[in-house]
Amino acid sequence: MMRSFRRSREGEAAQILHIGPFAEKCPTVEILHRFIRENGFQFHGKHHDIYLTDTRRAASFWWKTIL
Repeated sequence: MMRSFRRSREGEAAQILHIGPFAEKCPTVEILHRFIRENGFQFHGKHHDIYLTDTRRAASFWWKTIL
């Protein structure tokens, strides 16, 4: 398994937990974006995902990802 690491200086961040397949995360991302806008925050750079579930061992409807 190849892994890559990078440094980032993010400051304040908004996060949301998505449960389900990666291909179905768009509605969750939209909720997060709406929260950011409605609370007067701005976007800086791209978002990233933190995968909490070993996708080899769980059905896709149980996958958990922090966006």
